Amino acid sequence: MLPSPIRQFSHLGIVPSKQIFYQLDTAALVEQALRNQEATLTATGALNMQTGKFTGRSPKDRFIVMDQHTAHTVDWGAINQSMDVAIFNKIHQRVAAFISDSDIYARDCQAIADPQYAQHVFVVSTKACQDLFAKNMFIESETITSHPVDWNILVASDLQLEDHLDLGLAHEHCIALDLTRKLILIVGTGYTGEIKKSIFSVLNYILPLKGILSMHCSANVGQDGDTALFFGLSGTGKTTLSNDPERYLIGDDEHGWARDSIFNIEGGCYAKTIGLNPHAEPVIHEAIRFGALLENVTYHPHTRTVDYTDTSLTENTRVSYPLEHVRTYSNSNRAAIPKNIFFLSADAFGVLPPISKLTVEQALYYFINGYTSKVAGTEMGISSPSSTFSACFGAAFMPLHPMHYAELLRTKLAENPDTNVWLVNTGWIAGPYGVGRRIKLSITREIIKAALRGTLGEEGYQQHPIFGLSFPNNCPNIPSKLLDPQALWENTEAYDAMARKLKDLFEENYTKYNTAVAALPLLNSPQAIKTTV
Repeated sequence: MLPSPIRQFSHLGIVPSKQIFYQLDTAALVEQALRNQEATLTATGALNMQTGKFTGRSPKDRFIVMDQHTAHTVDWGAINQSMDVAIFNKIHQRVAAFISDSDIYARDCQAIADPQYAQHVFVVSTKACQDLFAKNMFIESETITSHPVDWNILVASDLQLEDHLDLGLAHEHCIALDLTRKLILIVGTGYTGEIKKSIFSVLNYILPLKGILSMHCSANVGQDGDTALFFGLSGTGKTTLSNDPERYLIGDDEHGWARDSIFNIEGGCYAKTIGLNPHAEPVIHEAIRFGALLENVTYHPHTRTVDYTDTSLTENTRVSYPLEHVRTYSNSNRAAIPKNIFFLSADAFGVLPPISKLTVEQALYYFINGYTSKVAGTEMGISSPSSTFSACFGAAFMPLHPMHYAELLRTKLAENPDTNVWLVNTGWIAGPYGVGRRIKLSITREIIKAALRGTLGEEGYQQHPIFGLSFPNNCPNIPSKLLDPQALWENTEAYDAMARKLKDLFEENYTKYNTAVAALPLLNSPQAIKTTV
């Protein structure tokens, strides 16, 4: 056990009274987690923990401190809720006192693989599993401790703010970010995803100020050095499609696009495991071994073999593991400017083509809309396909106005005109949900492979009559009829009506963001995004 950073604790108001576990390795953390009964050991050697009543993020309980620095830069509203600095200070005192009276797990680690922009992150928690998550998800660095700490994360998952109403909070838990003092408080929730998403949120604030496009996407690179990015909301296949055995994984979820390269922000993967199949997703399945941390999965009866089909605890079952667990990964965590960008949308209306090639203006339009859809049965009250829009495919983590990120994307595409942008429908074809069928993963893989190889649309493209999208006439190994969404419907009039319905939903959502960005304070001489696509 390495010496503890006592000086750093004092700066955080923490006065340790019990044991301090600093920078433990994986084996020691697994041993601690089992000893503390925080988790159980699965048949593959991975840990399995339960996160209690919180099996996902709590976006309505996330706050950012409003001060003289953030008041006019953060895009305040339902996503970025404000918190008074005095309230933050009171919560900080509670958190510091709680951690002081607990066993402490502490870790120095790094966010951002590019050393030019690397951020020193200091994570303090009270559970071995939370420390293992931080070890898996952030970058291990021998040199980062020689630099001052950039961001402190204090995790007090067992602390309940019983006087939350007096603090102006709706619940006894919260996630609070002070962007000026670079301090993050995670209180009352055991969902480990809050740790990584908090850092992603703060980097989405500071990286654009450096001209870097921060992106909620996965990335891989081919043997010829061609980089591909995959954007997509939950359930669209972002993690699955980027984990390609024939390509090297750069990162699973969060990246930055600098002037001449893209870099991973993390050091690990945080994959959904619901319905995980070793044949369809061999890379993820093989990564779940000693050192990996499963969340909220169950076992087959009388075994330690995980039942990935069981949703009794949550449909949001997860696993974190370091990139080294992926048999084909890029150990540099960086790559060249992307040659191909894929926007993944699971269209339950069944009207979008399986793949379309986008112009720059279309790319900005679909980026700012960030579309996928929910289907009947996923939530109470949904009886038909329900459109879901999340600006930039990650609105929940964007402190700035979405147009900042869209304008940065415009700049990147203008600087790199050879970059192709594609819209991929990983959802339904031949009819809407309940009538049509979901496009097979194997077909989507073949289509993306063709796009990566440059063999897609060698017989030309045709234009969608309603969306104006250009989709290919051919794809190797795929029947041409599968590429034309209208041709797969039995009733073309019904198809047109459904397509117009979805197009209207796009336009309605877009009006929220179609703002004259010249009024936004962080952009210099910006060009407003056009509404015609």
